[in-house]
Amino acid sequence: MSKGGGTFSFFLVMILAMVAYSVPFIRDGIGSATATILDPLFSALGFSWVIIILVLSAITGCYSSLLQKYTIDYDKMQAVQEKMKEFQKIYREAQLAGDEKKLKKLNDKRDKMMQDQLAMSQEQFKPMVWIMIITVPIFLWLLYKKAEMGVVTFPYLGTVNLIDPAFFLPGWILWYMICSLTLSQVIRKTLNIGGL
Repeated sequence: MSKGGGTFSFFLVMILAMVAYSVPFIRDGIGSATATILDPLFSALGFSWVIIILVLSAITGCYSSLLQKYTIDYDKMQAVQEKMKEFQKIYREAQLAGDEKKLKKLNDKRDKMMQDQLAMSQEQFKPMVWIMIITVPIFLWLLYKKAEMGVVTFPYLGTVNLIDPAFFLPGWILWYMICSLTLSQVIRKTLNIGGL
């Protein structure tokens, strides 16, 4: 993939996802097509929306963590960050000392370091394209099926219908986020996936 190609692909997929979400016949078409895969899983799990969302968030957490593990060089990323932190310390000391000669040298070096940091930031977009290609149809299926959803009990909120707002989000999205964030941390720890 060319330099910046991951970023371009990510934004292209983002635009396509927004179009798919915004246009009802595309949204429902993708939701309906995804139903051929997810409806049997839903039925196997006893038609429980709480459990299907938990399972889908576990699947999402698993493949996104694996994609990140094998497409992002976390050691290199942390090394670049450490170098940048050390550079900023030296740069600040030179500024405080008023060492113009040293600052000129450091300014030349800073451009190279900024390029390295930008390249590392772009690395993070590579897995996002694949993650979104798999995740967007899952979300569109949940939207397609939302009228059938039941209730879930949240701490402090009590029993909430999954399509009703809970903390400014529909209950099913809040439940998905809670499950996804929790399970992703467990999966990342289990697979020993680095982070920032």
